[in-house]
Amino acid sequence: MESAGLIYDSAMPLLTISQVARQAGLRSSAIRYYERVGVLPAAQRISGRRRYDNSGLYRLIVVQRARQTGFSLPEIKQLFYGFRAGTPPSARWQKLKRRKLEELDRMLEHIRSMRRLVEQQGHCGCKALEECGKKIYEKQCVRR
Repeated sequence: MESAGLIYDSAMPLLTISQVARQAGLRSSAIRYYERVGVLPAAQRISGRRRYDNSGLYRLIVVQRARQTGFSLPEIKQLFYGFRAGTPPSARWQKLKRRKLEELDRMLEHIRSMRRLVEQQGHCGCKALEECGKKIYEKQCVRR
């Protein structure tokens, strides 16, 4: 059986939420949150307790990698559910990767701009911060 690109094997042992949390390096509360927002399918319940097969663990590993590389939860949901059935993971990553790289380039340019401004600070010779504010204001008015 396949669910959003993950294969379920009924012979796999079922893991408790604490076992999955430990293996994935997450807190149990994070796993419950991922279930609540729809990134992780609801776990099977045995005697009222969540039980996960290895595909749940592997999905969480993918979620973590995506989070580490700056993907938002809506983007991660798109990774799992925003493609036609049968779309290979490489095609999913490629599509999302292009947009993320464009976003990161914009962020990088913003950081470079911020860095230039920080480097300029403190060279004005002003006697009071209000004087600095006046000079900054006047420069902004000239640019408009």
